[in-house]
Amino acid sequence: MAANVLKAFTVPHPPLIVHEVGQGREKGIQKTIDAFERVAKEISAAKPDVIVIISPHATMFSDYFHVSPGKGARGDFSRFGAKQVQFFVSYDEELTAAIDSAARAIGFPGGTEGEREPVLDHGTCVPLYFIEKYCKNYKIIRVGLSGLDLKEHYKFGWIIGQSLEKLNRRAVVVASGDLSHCLKEDGPYGFNAKGPEYDKKIMDVLSSGDLNKLREFDEVFCEEAGECGHKSFVIMSGILGNQKVSARQLSYEGPFGVGYGVCAFDLSETAATSAASSVEEKEDEYIRLARMTIETYVKERRIIKIPAFVTQEMKNEKAGVFVSLHLNGNLRGCIGTIGPTTGSVAEEIIHNAINAATRDPRFEPVKAFELQLLEVKVDVLKKAEPVKSLKNLDAKRYGVIVSKGLRRGLLLPNLEGVDTVEDQLAIAKQKAGIDISDDNVLLERFEVIRHEPKE
Repeated sequence: MAANVLKAFTVPHPPLIVHEVGQGREKGIQKTIDAFERVAKEISAAKPDVIVIISPHATMFSDYFHVSPGKGARGDFSRFGAKQVQFFVSYDEELTAAIDSAARAIGFPGGTEGEREPVLDHGTCVPLYFIEKYCKNYKIIRVGLSGLDLKEHYKFGWIIGQSLEKLNRRAVVVASGDLSHCLKEDGPYGFNAKGPEYDKKIMDVLSSGDLNKLREFDEVFCEEAGECGHKSFVIMSGILGNQKVSARQLSYEGPFGVGYGVCAFDLSETAATSAASSVEEKEDEYIRLARMTIETYVKERRIIKIPAFVTQEMKNEKAGVFVSLHLNGNLRGCIGTIGPTTGSVAEEIIHNAINAATRDPRFEPVKAFELQLLEVKVDVLKKAEPVKSLKNLDAKRYGVIVSKGLRRGLLLPNLEGVDTVEDQLAIAKQKAGIDISDDNVLLERFEVIRHEPKE
């Protein structure tokens, strides 16, 4: 993913950096001006098909990510006393539609709905002020933030990256956002010690190129620091998610009580990515086997052979296995076997992973563009034992099997939203087609060894 991204930049957006607004005051942030000039020249040299501009001041909702629709938009600096500085940009309508479609396909809260203000915001116009000095006849997409958490911002960036790849767009990403607004007593929000602390931490992370760390920031800390660009940077990191980056800090200063940082990110062509490494570190051999199985089958319609990393225990042991898939916090598939049906746990995982991804009757088969955001869990079932009393059940510790005649329903333990034994039994009966008020049933309990990604 995102192999089509040529370069990426984090930039601030102080209106006074525009000469017609600053009227000489902009000389107080000359380092930032010089860095912006360099950014604009690099964008021009890259000759992108589209520039992705992420702005905290574009249309924003508490629970939805907005991408500006239409053919294009106008903007100016009239709010800042410089109406004569005007812009008209053309949007990449096909790319915008692709992002909207990709988000809808996985039930993600993002797209082109609910535009409040089609006029370009200053978080977009400030970068354009420099870009237009060197670039002509370019197209952009304008992306806003949301009130959702950092993890969701990363996901939205991933969706944008997938859409760029699908349309084979050569893109440059510009993440617009100031740093702390609390650097000085006479700054916009006075002084807060968290302000300088945030600016040092964010510049260290951006300069290192380890953009996964952006999602590790405490959001209360970010709010106390008075920053405005962090979520823009996280969306950018989602777009770049499958490529290694070489980072360059071009400038940092904060003479007016607001932090202004400019960083550039050059993309390598290697497919071995920091994002992929991060995922691999969080998943053990059981999950890795299930994920590899699903990815290979969805992309190539091929059933893998047991790979070398699989442990001897997985090859020797026989047991029932459930493979569960989640996407965007929602169940995306779950298929399993109560007891062993193959020669080993490894084979059981391969068999059930394919079924969970492509044959769960409740869902459409998993699509290739969903794979990177798919959360995979594997439950290895221990042998079931009969239960004579509900007192011997525990919805968190034990799974349950309910049987009556040929009807049989199973529910795994420790599931979100299933807090009581009564809830557990009712769902298991429903799955078996047994009346939930019917207590004349055979009950069995079992424990599982659950394999899920580490936090």
